[in-house]
Amino acid sequence: MNSNPCVAVVGAGMAGLSCATELRRAGLAVRLIDKSRGVAGRMSTRRGEGWQCDHGAQYFTARDPDFRAEVARWQALGVAAVWQPRLEVFGAADLHTPDETLERFVGTPRMTAPARSLALTLDLRLQSTVQRVERSPDGWRLSTAEQGLLEEAFDALVLAVPAPQAVPLLAPHSPALAGLAALARMRAAWALMLRYDAPLDLHFDAAFVNHGPLRWVARDSHKPGRGPGETWLLHATPQWSEAHLEDTPEAVSDALLAAFARLGAEAAPAAWSAHRWRFADTESSLDRNCCWDEDARIGLCGDWLNGGKVEGAWLSGRGLARRIGAAASVMASRP
Repeated sequence: MNSNPCVAVVGAGMAGLSCATELRRAGLAVRLIDKSRGVAGRMSTRRGEGWQCDHGAQYFTARDPDFRAEVARWQALGVAAVWQPRLEVFGAADLHTPDETLERFVGTPRMTAPARSLALTLDLRLQSTVQRVERSPDGWRLSTAEQGLLEEAFDALVLAVPAPQAVPLLAPHSPALAGLAALARMRAAWALMLRYDAPLDLHFDAAFVNHGPLRWVARDSHKPGRGPGETWLLHATPQWSEAHLEDTPEAVSDALLAAFARLGAEAAPAAWSAHRWRFADTESSLDRNCCWDEDARIGLCGDWLNGGKVEGAWLSGRGLARRIGAAASVMASRP
C-alpha cells in the first residue's frame, strides 16, 4: 500500500458516506463511487413540481452515544430535526407497538439532507455503476457500465452496497466475504407517493399497519421543514411486495390505495408515483457491524450487517473505516 493510501468506496448511502468521511478524517485519500444521480441511497426523496416525498427511510433513531453526537451535529447544521407525528397502530398491536418516548429524527428539508451534507467534502463520482473489480499489481481496478475500466488504481476497496450486489463482485477475490454476504436475505418493498389537493381528514400522521398489504403510512408533509401541500407515503409489506414484484405500477397503486382507503383515506389523490425497492431491508441482519479481509484489502459495510437501520449503517461504515485505518500502516510496508 502507498504511504498515502487511496481507498475506493462503492456506494454513497449512509454506510458508504460514513466510511468515506472517517477514512478522510484519518488522512487517507478516498474516492466515493455510486450508480445513482445523487447520494443518500435508501434515505431518498422524490421531488416533482411543487411537491416532495421521502420514499425510502421514513425516520431514524439515535441510541448509540457517538451517533447521537453526529445527529446533534446535523441538527446544528439544520439538516435534521425531531419529528413528532400522531401515531396509530392498525391491526394486532402486539406485532408493533410504537414507543411513545422514542425520538424520531428526519432529514430537513428532506430525508436526503444529512447524506448531502456528508458528501460536500468528499471526492464523489456519480452515475458510475461498478460491474467488475479486479486486482492488478498497482491495486484494485474498477470497471463501470458507463466509463469502462477506470484509470485509477486503489490500495483498498470498500463495498457499501446491498448484499446481493456485493456477492458477484466479491466472489473472485474473497470467497469468505462473498459467502457471508450471500447469507443476508434482503427483501423488496413497493413505495407509493401520493399528492393531494387538500389535507386528508385523518386522526393520525403516521401509522404502523399490521394487516393487509401495507406496513407503514405517513403524512410526509407533516415532517418538519417541508413545504406546503399534502403528501403521503405508503410502504407495502415485504411479503406483499415480493409476491407482486413484477406488477405494474398501476396495479400496485390500485391495491395500496384500496388498503389506504380502508384506514379512512377515501379521497382520491391528485397525483401518485410508485417506486420499487428491490433491496429495501434485511429479514435478519447479520449482526457483524462490518467485515474486513486484510489479505485481499477489501471490506464490507452496510445496514444489512448491523441492525438494518440508518444508525446501524452509519456505525458500520465508521467501524470499517477504523479497521482500515488501523491496518494502513502495516499494509504500507507490503506490496
